[in-house]
Amino acid sequence: MNDFEHDVQSKNNDVVDSIKGFGFSFIFFFVIFAIGTIFTIFAN
Repeated sequence: MNDFEHDVQSKNNDVVDSIKGFGFSFIFFFVIFAIGTIFTIFAN
């Protein structure tokens, strides 16, 4: 067995971390898209 498997740094579930990463990046790009859309609407 691998030595690193005995002393794990993070015991979090990988699925939860993946959902967090996807959610934060989705929200970030959605906010950028919303700001661009708002500027486009007010520019016209």
